[in-house]
Amino acid sequence: QAHLVESGGGSVQSGGSLRLSCAASGSIFRFDVMGWYRQAPGKERESVASISSDGSTNYGDSVKGRFTISTDNTKNTVYLQMNSLKPEDTAVYYCSKLYFRIRTWGQGTQVTVSS
Repeated sequence: QAHLVESGGGSVQSGGSLRLSCAASGSIFRFDVMGWYRQAPGKERESVASISSDGSTNYGDSVKGRFTISTDNTKNTVYLQMNSLKPEDTAVYYCSKLYFRIRTWGQGTQVTVSS
């Protein structure tokens, strides 16, 4: 089973930027969909961004125009570039891989945006 490790979280002021990384174990980076989700305290986990194996991307309405998802297949890594961060972006961010209908989750990384 794939093992996903997120990194890049931290604390930033409103308007700042962070780049999250999610490294997948294995010698070959195969997936149907890679995605980033987030969960704020007291709220349900929500989809932030996803990228399919054909390169097509989708974004949640609240992050469109500010976040960008990308992959580096040579490094088995998916990234989430987050710009113009807002306090409401504060959450634990999780990386997810969907492959042959099996979903794998990372352990999560905290992002805190202060006003």
